[in-house]
Amino acid sequence: MRITDGKATRLFIVLAGFFLTNALLAEFVGVKIFSLESTLGIAPFEWSLLGITGNLNFTAGVLLWPFVFVMTDVINEYFGPRGVRLISWIAVAFICYAFFAAYASIALAPAGFWVDANRDLGVPDIQHAYAQIFGQGLWTIMGSVVAFLIGQLIDVAVFHRIRRFTGEKLVWLRATGSTAVSQFIDSFVVLYIAFVLGPQQWPISQFLAVGTVNYLYKLGAAIALIPLLYLARGWIKAYLGEAEAARLRDEAAH
Repeated sequence: MRITDGKATRLFIVLAGFFLTNALLAEFVGVKIFSLESTLGIAPFEWSLLGITGNLNFTAGVLLWPFVFVMTDVINEYFGPRGVRLISWIAVAFICYAFFAAYASIALAPAGFWVDANRDLGVPDIQHAYAQIFGQGLWTIMGSVVAFLIGQLIDVAVFHRIRRFTGEKLVWLRATGSTAVSQFIDSFVVLYIAFVLGPQQWPISQFLAVGTVNYLYKLGAAIALIPLLYLARGWIKAYLGEAEAARLRDEAAH
């Protein structure tokens, strides 16, 4: 029997593929900062915290990271800590490789006609635009990768600690609880490395204020996606069969 013939193996490949795709895309689209209020067509929300004020502006990556959180919990539920750790380390390696490939492509000498090919569209130098979009700062890359890995490892530990107390009940609690703790760490680690240790040298008050707002958004997104977690469990149960799904969950818990 080929290794891909097993339903559990195919399930892991699909979940891991969705996890990796969202993690990679989130890193690259995250260079864009968007206004949540303008996107929703509502009046600007002026928040004020620790003497810092601002609006609800986030990186576009926050649209995809919540799906990574959901996939983390689903993989954790059926394949345990080893499954999450494996896919997390693979994701870090792929993200580093992707950024290396992006920097290598930026270094390639652009064709002369291509540089101003989009001038009529408002992009006078597309090579410069390309470099700005794909060439994220090294401090930002390092902060994102370190925060992602730490967050994933913490998520695994908290998820299974809650599971030991709840058993098969309260799926939403272990999923949301683990995300709440891991993303608290993630939200502040990435900002600290990228903007406090990095060249921008944010003051601690700005670091804490922006980190808190970002964390509250991520926590709200995690809560909003709880139904997706139950939908995923239902689909997996239908795909594997109740007995096989129960077997995987039992093995993952030990």
